[in-house]
Amino acid sequence: MVQGAWAQTGKTATLNEADDYLRKGIAAQQHNDLNEAIDDYRKALAIDPKLAEARANLGAALSAAGQFDAAIAEDTKALASAPDKSAVRMNLGLAYYKKGDMEGAHTAFEAVHAARPQDVAAAVLLGYTDIKLNKSSEAAAMLTPLENGHQSNMDLEYVLAYALIDSGEETTGLPRMESVAKATQSADAYFVAGTARLRLREFHEARADLDAAINLHGDFPGLYTMAGQARDALGDTDAAQPAFEQALKADPRDYTANLYLGTMKLKQRNLDSARPMLELALQLQPNSPMARLEMAKLNSMTGKYAEAATTLEELEKADPNWLDPHIELAPIYYKLHRPDDGQRERDIVQQLEATQQKAGPPKQ
Repeated sequence: MVQGAWAQTGKTATLNEADDYLRKGIAAQQHNDLNEAIDDYRKALAIDPKLAEARANLGAALSAAGQFDAAIAEDTKALASAPDKSAVRMNLGLAYYKKGDMEGAHTAFEAVHAARPQDVAAAVLLGYTDIKLNKSSEAAAMLTPLENGHQSNMDLEYVLAYALIDSGEETTGLPRMESVAKATQSADAYFVAGTARLRLREFHEARADLDAAINLHGDFPGLYTMAGQARDALGDTDAAQPAFEQALKADPRDYTANLYLGTMKLKQRNLDSARPMLELALQLQPNSPMARLEMAKLNSMTGKYAEAATTLEELEKADPNWLDPHIELAPIYYKLHRPDDGQRERDIVQQLEATQQKAGPPKQ
């Protein structure tokens, strides 16, 4: 009897020690001392491998420390004995998400959403993974019923707006995204809205959104490129040029910025500045019709008529109804002493212009 009582007392003392390590780990994690927390949780589990809270907390601490594979392993083990499996699945999904494994994250968040369909935080995370997996329509359908009563939840509104815009429902998505941008002063939200407005050819609105993003966060990746395009589309070259110059400072190999700025330099007859930009744009996208057209213009302006003619002929063949190559090619043929070909191109230009005038301006 004495021996049995001693064994029971020793076991209780050991379990109490495991609880002590658990409490120490929680305290360390609350103070963001992740290494100490991880060590304490592991000590607790070495004493009591069935201590579910220590296992779940260890997974969360490992994820916060960037040890995603280890976190996923611990969270997977924790699911077997956790009383609240949804909480562990949330941690598991976050570990997968941070690792960049969207399929794994989606599976975990989907399980949480199925168990707790009114949990907005879980739905938002599931929506994010849907978008990453090119399932924006599914994200929008899943999140829309949750919006009523949660319009002030900016995380929900942002993901829903993004999903709507990305799935082609800009009419309903854009006002939401711009409301999020104003409420949170988010450069990212303004950028998403401005990019969508630019794609819809709503240039004034696009410029306003993109300029607002610049005022908030001027070095946002790709921002100056989009802002330059919006300004150029409105005919404001003086404002567009410095935007593209700023874009190239951030990324010298930005195709769009090189093409647009090179084209501007070409129009200004600053050929020495235009050439390296247009050459790089063509190097980055060798099959780009616009880059090839601008290079042909540059070659024509520098006396490389045969080279320019070859490019323009190829562009005409690929798209016979594109007016610009015909306009550029007509005078080049005359310079190459091919007047009949030059006259033919002039006739084609007149025919295409007449057809375009009859059709009216393109729909905006």
